[in-house]
Formats: sequence, C-alpha cells, structure tokens
Amino acid sequence: MSATAHDADRPGQGDRLGFKPDMVVQELGWDEDVDDVLREAIEDRIGSEMVDGDYGEVVDGVVLWWREGDGDLADALMDSLQDLVEGGTVWLMTPKVGRPGYVDNADIAEAAPIAGLSTTTTASAGSDWAATRLSTHKR
Repeated sequence: MSATAHDADRPGQGDRLGFKPDMVVQELGWDEDVDDVLREAIEDRIGSEMVDGDYGEVVDGVVLWWREGDGDLADALMDSLQDLVEGGTVWLMTPKVGRPGYVDNADIAEAAPIAGLSTTTTASAGSDWAATRLSTHKR
C-alpha cells in the first residue's frame, strides 16, 4: 500500500498502539498486502525494525497480520505466544469489513481464549486494516 493523504495523519500510530522506544516487536504473517505506513510507524516508534518468527529471543509484543483463509486462527495465536514475554501483547491485524480476507469478530472472540488470550481493545489501523489487542494472562 502506498502512502496517501489519509495516511499522513498516522505518524503517532505506533504510539497509539502502545509501542514504546526500545521494545522488541515480532511481526508474523507479513505479506505484500500489509500496511507499510503502519509498519513504518511502529518501527519509528520502537526505534528499530520488527523481528521475524525466526528471532528466537523474548519479545515485548507481537504484530500478527491475519486474513480469512490463512489457516486456523487459534493455532496462529498460540504460535504468536512462543517468544512473547509474560504479560505481553499481541496486536492482531485483520482486514476491515468489505476488504478481501475479512475476519469476523466472532472468529477472533472464539480463537483468543483457546490461545489463552483476552481481547482488550479494537482500533482502526489504517484504511484497510483493523487492530485487535490481545493480552496474555499474567501468572
């Protein structure tokens, strides 16, 4: 996706999603359809590039891009927890209603508890993507 006039108001998007400088954020589910402006806003906020699934160290947060047809959402959410610090956050990015790959909120509500996650917040993440914040249960 190329930057548009609508995107120009999103420089603080990384901060709005709760990312802080020096956080290590893992990105899963990347494909050519992701919102590059949002990705750049997150990376600008944390001060580095997001790491991929091969990182193998503890991460502070996860950005999971997910579309209908990508497989089993509960399994993907469980996989997203592999490197996540206890009490960490998963931001599930799904296409908005009417966009190709749209994921119904009921599917998210069903998959999250199976993975041990709680839905805490939903937000717009640009013109094509919605963000759902999922939190781990602190032990």
